[in-house]
Amino acid sequence: MIGVVAKLKIQDGKQAEFEQVAKDLMAKVKANEPGCLTYQLYKAKGSATDYIFMEQYASSDALKSHGQTEYFKAAGPKLGAVLGGAPEIAYYDIVE
Repeated sequence: MIGVVAKLKIQDGKQAEFEQVAKDLMAKVKANEPGCLTYQLYKAKGSATDYIFMEQYASSDALKSHGQTEYFKAAGPKLGAVLGGAPEIAYYDIVE
């Protein structure tokens, strides 16, 4: 299994727009990607602009497929328009 943590800083005043796009994306991922075991957005406590997506995939193929979905590609420009900087994305292997 593969874990992904994507840290995102959102422009102040754009949080509601970001959260709406993110919620729509989460719903589509959860409904259409059985290889994606977790896809959840979190907002940092004490921060108005810091968020993370925590993701877990059953395989590298599931992760690759996620990035190739039409809804993920469509969300990219919408998310990019509200970001306050480049996302920080880290990949992890599960420890069992």
